[in-house]
Amino acid sequence: MAESVAQRFARIATSERPPDPHVVVGRAIVLGASMAGLMAARVLSDHADEVLVIERDSSEESALPRPGVPQGSQVHALLPSGNAQLDRWFPGFSAEALAAGATNPPPEEIRNYVNGVLRPLPPADTVGASLVSTRPFLESLVRRRTLEIGNIRVIHGRADGIEFSGDRVSAVRYEPSGGGLVTEAADLVVDATGRSSRLSDWLGSAGWPQPRMRRMPIKLNYASALFKRDPAISDIGISIAVNQPGAGQAPRQGGVLGVEGDRWLVLVAGYGDDRPTRTLEDFRKRCREDFPPAFGQIADQAELIGDVITYHQADSRRRDYDELERFPAGLIVAGDAVASFNPVYGQGMTSATLHASCLSAYLRSEPALDQPARSYFDQVRVVVDAAWQTSTFPDLALPHVDGPYPRGYRLSKWISGLLYEATAVDPALNVQFNRVTTMVEHPSTLARPQNVLRALRRKLFS
Repeated sequence: MAESVAQRFARIATSERPPDPHVVVGRAIVLGASMAGLMAARVLSDHADEVLVIERDSSEESALPRPGVPQGSQVHALLPSGNAQLDRWFPGFSAEALAAGATNPPPEEIRNYVNGVLRPLPPADTVGASLVSTRPFLESLVRRRTLEIGNIRVIHGRADGIEFSGDRVSAVRYEPSGGGLVTEAADLVVDATGRSSRLSDWLGSAGWPQPRMRRMPIKLNYASALFKRDPAISDIGISIAVNQPGAGQAPRQGGVLGVEGDRWLVLVAGYGDDRPTRTLEDFRKRCREDFPPAFGQIADQAELIGDVITYHQADSRRRDYDELERFPAGLIVAGDAVASFNPVYGQGMTSATLHASCLSAYLRSEPALDQPARSYFDQVRVVVDAAWQTSTFPDLALPHVDGPYPRGYRLSKWISGLLYEATAVDPALNVQFNRVTTMVEHPSTLARPQNVLRALRRKLFS
């Protein structure tokens, strides 16, 4: 029997350590020390003699936002699936992160609101543990653990291009901080340079086909601010509030995360022309008027640390490398360079860890390295499709978003709405829903016929 997409996703998302890694590559080069690049380097260390990471930002151990990550100060989430992958590749990572200040709030400190109504939480042991922290904190821990591995080293410089020999990658070019161009030979190259990746242009200029780029214009605007955590003000560890569009209500989202350093990181978000500003007055007003009381209490009463910082993301986007009939051997693409999603769903860092799992499976499959890494891109497609479906369906309900609509959208929208309505009153469906949204399982597991019939019966006979 053929493997289902849900089974493929489960195999990718496994937390089991792969057995007996073996070397199949001489020198591997990773472009970018983002979460995707660091995870790729970690996996490559099991299969390459040498791993070079070329990164334009010079800070290696700092827990401050990197210049190359303009949204680094904003709220980020590591979903339970991503947390499991970090423990898979860095044994004991969660315990180390918690000891250093990351949090894993108990259920009584977690709130999830939709249109002001508190949603039920699934039992904690049905989804998996989360690590709550700022992105720079988490990334610095991953960077340190990665660079402790003996065959990995970082070179600081800006990636400038890729060179080819026949039908395969042969080298990368980069510009060091002092200027000039340096060429480094490579047997395998991973592009992890993010959503602004120039790989498509490099391929086109060398005569290779370029991948299709798909975009969904979300026009997301958000602002984040740090506050000193004070139990006298609130006991919130995590609070997410979503105001869905309709009945004259603007779509807005808010979040409160208790992060390292005994702080709250608070986010407010809007879409289109609804733009949070950098003023504390506007931030406080949105917290008070748009979200549950704890948001306003924290914004009004807690001590502000630093400034209100804004960010704008115009679209979700994906590059379909798996569709290309011709593609050079020795080339891998990971993280946001493949696909980046509406960040309010927290899928970015977790997707990057799952791409590393795909890379591991590819390198353990005795690949023909003189051929394109098609099995890798086929598996990444499973991860991208899952995240894309989970994030773009609610985004298509936004009044300013007019597509692109997937085939069968009307029926899928009806089924999704039916299931979502049932999750508020059906504990079993709520567990399944949360396992999908936290990327523990593939979305198709929720849309199984028995679940749809269960939700339909509840709607008809309740």
